[in-house]
Amino acid sequence: MNPGDRVRVERADQTYEGVLLPSSTSQNLVVKLQGGYNVGIDREDADVDVLESDVYDIEEGDTEESSEVEFDPDLPTVSLISTGGTIASTVDYRTGAVTAQFDAEDVLRAVPDLAGRANYRGRVVANILSENMTPDVWQDLAQAVYEEIEAGADGVVVMHGTDTMQFTASALSFMLDTPVPVVFTGSQRSADRPSSDNVMNAVCSVEAAKSDAAEVMVCMHASESDDVCALHRGTRVRKNHTSRRDAFETVGRKPLGEVEYGGGETDVSFRRAHDERGEKELDISPELESEVELLKFTPGMDESALDVAEGKAGLVLEGTGLGHVHSDWADRIGELVDDGTTVVMTSQCIDGRVCARVYDTGRDLLDAGVVEGEDMLPGTAKVKLMWALANSADPADEMGEPLAGEITERSVPWE
Repeated sequence: MNPGDRVRVERADQTYEGVLLPSSTSQNLVVKLQGGYNVGIDREDADVDVLESDVYDIEEGDTEESSEVEFDPDLPTVSLISTGGTIASTVDYRTGAVTAQFDAEDVLRAVPDLAGRANYRGRVVANILSENMTPDVWQDLAQAVYEEIEAGADGVVVMHGTDTMQFTASALSFMLDTPVPVVFTGSQRSADRPSSDNVMNAVCSVEAAKSDAAEVMVCMHASESDDVCALHRGTRVRKNHTSRRDAFETVGRKPLGEVEYGGGETDVSFRRAHDERGEKELDISPELESEVELLKFTPGMDESALDVAEGKAGLVLEGTGLGHVHSDWADRIGELVDDGTTVVMTSQCIDGRVCARVYDTGRDLLDAGVVEGEDMLPGTAKVKLMWALANSADPADEMGEPLAGEITERSVPWE
């Protein structure tokens, strides 16, 4: 009995059938069930039958034969760039892990439905968990996207872990002027699960990358069903659920567009104004100021929380309501501003915009030098401030100007 064998395990009137995986202890068996989940079973009193040996025929050191991706001159070219995540990953049944060996052939093996939709180029920028994303990787990614477009890509799909995708999409929205679509996508559920969203998200993203909307977008499930993917503007999107397939939403607006998906047939449509393909000249401004903090205010928080911004170039505050913190904080914030820290106020409310002119606290914050963040999402405001501090002669003024759809003219729900 070895990892990779299909087994039936009976213990305590329970029967489990699946693929045997390696176990970290000799006391337990780990079996990957047909539904994609792993189950741990005590070996004691377990009756194990091997149904089939090495069902995946995986010998140490063996790799799948690479398939050759033929170039079709009648199809557009889409560059597939990986930063990690599970969307184009496959399962190593020897270890039970989801792996991300990545080139164009790997993606087509993982998502065969992509075949015939475009010519593909595959490129790896990073292979990290999205919580380990850093501004340095954002810069590497922006450069890679720039190079792929410069080399003739008609669109770019960036495969990214979902937890911090909104931050990276915002970063590229500010760092790049793009004449073609740049589409971020990911997978909430891994490829070995029957409910995985990787195939539909990948297919819809490629179709969006072939569209006429030359913006940075996020393409993910619009509902729990496999029917429609939403296209969110990269600076207005937020992950609002930990595990649902339709976790991503455009805040304060309907999504930029959608990709209908049914039986492999797709239709891309847009409901809001967007930059057209070829409208902008390709350009890149990848510099970022990394010394920027984001601080969420809560009732009772001590003023010493502002110490996090001491000596930093920028601070984004996530205030209450219209953009408030405790009124006693105004003087300390003024000291930070006087010392050269650009302080921007956003709201922890999901919808709406800040307005510092309604209550006394807001006016005191304005007098202290706080910049109103309008209706920017706090995470987007942090990324924009990092960019503005490195690229603008007047970053405070730049923060009030809409650059990539991050600020709307009016807060009108569901426009």
